[in-house]
Amino acid sequence: MDTQRAARYERIRKQLQELIEGKSPTLPAAMATVCAVLHAKMRHHFWTGFYFATDKDELHVGPYQGPVACQILKGSGTCVHAVRTKEPVVVPNVEAFPGHIACDSRSKSEIVIPILKEDAVIAVLDIDSSDLNQFSEADIAPLANILGLLNPFL
Repeated sequence: MDTQRAARYERIRKQLQELIEGKSPTLPAAMATVCAVLHAKMRHHFWTGFYFATDKDELHVGPYQGPVACQILKGSGTCVHAVRTKEPVVVPNVEAFPGHIACDSRSKSEIVIPILKEDAVIAVLDIDSSDLNQFSEADIAPLANILGLLNPFL
């Protein structure tokens, strides 16, 4: 990851901390704030949002920014994979990911970070870009750090 992106993530985390801590009344409110800021500040984000896990094979859309989302993801795709494995997923080219669910054909690359409560995934942060190769393993730690701001709501 370039140093500019790393610095931007740190500035975003500080901004979100000020907006969320002691101010967000609920998990969905905090999630909506995370989506709004990430989507506005990270220009390569085409879609930025959360899906709530109902079980290991189905997720329901939560707060998001960007084009209209799939309301239900079921059975396959990057988000379901992240729920099943409880691990982040980085996809440089969504066309190469087996079982990818195309909610919008303009999406070309993606990153998914699971949010765990104890040992269960309760939601995932899903970010899509309309360009290939926009995410790497280096994005995982700063995004997970940002998602740490949601811990008081879990």
